[in-house]
This record gives sequence, C-alpha cells and structure tokens, in this order.
Amino acid sequence: MTSGGSELADRKNAAIRYVFFSCALVTVLTTLAIILVLVQGSVEFFRHVSIVEYVTGTEWSPVIRPQSYGVLPLIWGTLLITVGSAAIAIPVGTATAIYLSEYADPQVRKTIKPTLEILAGIPTIVYGFFALSLITPIIQLFFPETGTFNAAAGAIVVGIMIIPMVSSLSEDAMSAVPDDLRNAAYGLGATKFEVSTSVVFPASLSGVIAAYILALSRAIGETMAVTLAAGMHPQITGNPLEPIQTMTAYMVQIGISDVSVGSIGYQSLFAVGLTLFAMTLTMNLFSMWVRSRYREEYQ
Repeated sequence: MTSGGSELADRKNAAIRYVFFSCALVTVLTTLAIILVLVQGSVEFFRHVSIVEYVTGTEWSPVIRPQSYGVLPLIWGTLLITVGSAAIAIPVGTATAIYLSEYADPQVRKTIKPTLEILAGIPTIVYGFFALSLITPIIQLFFPETGTFNAAAGAIVVGIMIIPMVSSLSEDAMSAVPDDLRNAAYGLGATKFEVSTSVVFPASLSGVIAAYILALSRAIGETMAVTLAAGMHPQITGNPLEPIQTMTAYMVQIGISDVSVGSIGYQSLFAVGLTLFAMTLTMNLFSMWVRSRYREEYQ
C-alpha cells in the first residue's frame, strides 16, 4: 500500500474511533444530566423540608393538606412489591434455568427460551391490565374483602414480569459451566439432580446472583404495572390485600396531576426520583461487585 493509501486508512480509523467515542460519551453525559437534574430539584425541595423529616416520617402527603413529607410509606410500598415479586420470580426462574440448562432437549430449549423472552417484551401496562382483570379477581375469590387495588396483585404481576430476566440470565450462567465438571461428577456416581444442584448451580452462582439483583432492580423501578395493580395509597402496612403506593407510582401521580411547577409538591418529584435512583444504583453496584468477587474462570 502506498503512503497516501496508508494515510487515508489511518484517517478513516480515527474518524470511526471518534464516532464510537461520541456514542459512548452521549450515554455518560445523559447519565450525568439525569443526576444533575435530580440533585438540583432535590436541593430546592430540601430547602423547605427537613431531611430528617423526609427519611423518618411515616406520613406522605405533599399535595393534600395537612401536608407531610415522610417518604417511608413510599419506600415500604416499593420494598413490599420487590420482596413479593422476588418470592415468585427467584424460585420459578431458577428452576426454569436449571431445566433449560440441564434437562431440556436442544429442540425444546430452542422453543421455550425465546418464548420466555417474549414475556420481557410485553409492555408493562399490559401486565397492569392483566393484574386487574385476572389476578385480582382470583385473589378476591379466596379473600372477598380484597379491594380492586392491592399489593398482592402488584407483587404477583411484577414477579411474573421479571421471571424471564431471572431464567434467561441464570441459564446463560449455567450453560457457561464447562462439561468437564459435569462429567467428573457423573464419574463419581452423582445423579443428574445432584449434578444440577451441587455442581452446576454453585459453579454459576456469581452469574445467578447477578441475575437476581438485576431482576430486583427492575422490580424496584417498575411503574405502570404497579400503579394499575397496587393503587396510589401511600401507607405502611403488612397486609398485602390493602392498596399501597410505590415511589414510581407517586411520580406518575404527580406527572399527570395539576400540581404547579415550583411548588413543594412538584419539587418532591425530584427528591423521590433521587431516592429511587440511589436505590437502583446501589443494587447495580452490588451486582457488579458480586460478579467480580465470586466470578470463576474456567479454561
């Protein structure tokens, strides 16, 4: 190649590198812009509301008088939905992943796994209507006192929604375990169930736990399905048959209300958003730490 051709190729490579760098930079700047907006709005909110009152108060009513700004009912509602959905998604998703990785025929796996992943593509508002039209009526058959909006329906529908994430990511981690480990266990007389639960599952534990945490992060940030199924009544209750409100549902409520821009009610949107961002960021950082701490590499 001539010196002119080599110089042209270098310029093309440099241009392509700048294009790719610009794409990566957009994502970083977008994240920083979101953090900046949330922090700026939260600072305005906390000029009028004590941080102590915000993090320790048990009443949340920034719009309706008498106004109160304790965020604990929203955090409680969010955690109630998250724990309830985890109780459904983790065992079902893990069992599905073990079946797909260790028991299913290749043809069956090719059919079931894409079908499961289709669930992840369904709009979340459809899940909300599914909860209202099917899950809540079933709950009311066993507990007639249950209202239209209740935490149990919200937890169940979010649990169903995140099963594909748990099963798909866990199955990928289990499939990455080398066959030499399986064959060694079989050589020692282990059954298929013992190989699945005592060899493959522990060997893929870092990836499986990361899948759990990512799915729970999705549950924490879920909005429309929870809003339709669980309602908009912020309260601290241990009864899953009562309505609750999550942080995301509150943000939807403020977004569609006639709250004036600049009011404390409007500024509370940023404080709740910053709290939600901190919770999901912590979960994602913990997921990254688990993967790096317990990751096993095979040759």
